[in-house]
Amino acid sequence: MKSKELLLVIVVLLSSIVYGQKVSVPKFGKGIFNLKGADNSWSMKIGARMQFLATSNWNIVEGDLKEPSSSFLIRRARLKFNGFAFSPKLKYKIELGLSNNDIGGGSIHTNNAPRYILDALVMWNFYQNFSLLVGQAKLPGNRERVVSSGDLQLVDRSLLNRYFNIDRDLGIQLKHFFAISEKFHVKETIAISQGEGRNVTTGNLGGYQYTGRLELFPFGEFSDAKGGYKGADLVREQDPKLAVGFTYDFNDDAVKNRSNMGGYMVNDIGYYKTDISTLFVDAMLKYKGFSFMGEYSLRDAADPIVKNSDNTIVLDKNDDPMVVQVGEGLNLQAGYLFKNNWEFSGRYTHIAFDKKVINKDFENQYTIGLSKYIAGHKLKIQTDVSYLDVVNVSDKLMYRIQLDVHF
Repeated sequence: MKSKELLLVIVVLLSSIVYGQKVSVPKFGKGIFNLKGADNSWSMKIGARMQFLATSNWNIVEGDLKEPSSSFLIRRARLKFNGFAFSPKLKYKIELGLSNNDIGGGSIHTNNAPRYILDALVMWNFYQNFSLLVGQAKLPGNRERVVSSGDLQLVDRSLLNRYFNIDRDLGIQLKHFFAISEKFHVKETIAISQGEGRNVTTGNLGGYQYTGRLELFPFGEFSDAKGGYKGADLVREQDPKLAVGFTYDFNDDAVKNRSNMGGYMVNDIGYYKTDISTLFVDAMLKYKGFSFMGEYSLRDAADPIVKNSDNTIVLDKNDDPMVVQVGEGLNLQAGYLFKNNWEFSGRYTHIAFDKKVINKDFENQYTIGLSKYIAGHKLKIQTDVSYLDVVNVSDKLMYRIQLDVHF
């Protein structure tokens, strides 16, 4: 189905849903409109958001900027639907991506179709502080990945997220929270998923993926319910708020070179399989306009070098050994929000692959950002400059500017 046809179907469906229902038009940033059944047995909030991104890149050769390149694109264009069905304890969410960046990556494993669906889930609060999530959703991985792309402090996520995140998958998640004291809160999530990422239709080629996350709030919850997963201290916390998270992910017999992400490891008999484990440690701190986020990642594999059935090494398109992307990453970023809603921020990212497996030197990226929050994260302009230091490779300079609009 083409994008125009999909949009037409959505418009027709929404028109039929709206007819005869209670409709409210919320203020900017709270959805396009909210629907509620006449008998209050269901609800639906409909939202949309867009990101427009311009990027310029240069190679740095002997102190001079060389080989300039630039691009302008619709980075994201999405529709979101969420609410409850039958009971407020049974919630759902559907998020569709319409930009090329959102739907790209189709293959035989996704029926060679555009990957429109980002999230499609149902979450049931079945007993006290326990909730069960079923469907396709973000796994409880590194904090930066769980933060929505519309709530980032800088134009986009870091190199750590690019190389080590575990993104979305299809499966089940069990969530729970409890309080040790009046302020000290704890949240836990356990997930079992297919292990091959989103929108896969060919079944489970490897084993299953198991993820566990523990998160501590020693000074109590953030004032904003999602404050631990939003960039910048937009509410200007009057007391220090801290969230510390620990995630361990194990992908049994993984067939992709970045756990459930990256490319399939194809060999002479089909797919190469190996156990891949990923560890994340992260933290978010906010206080009176200051915010800090730190993350550490570590990925390892039982046998990271892809082999054929006769034990010969499989080569990639560059005639290099095909391997699992193992190594470690560190990402540190901080910012200060002024009373006029301008924010200066900075980020340092260090990536070090396992040189016993990957013949590639470490990368350091330094980023300085400036953001103007016109209506919080719902309407903002962000720009940043990044310097990428790669040993034995030409350094690079990147400039980006982005407009976010969320309805």
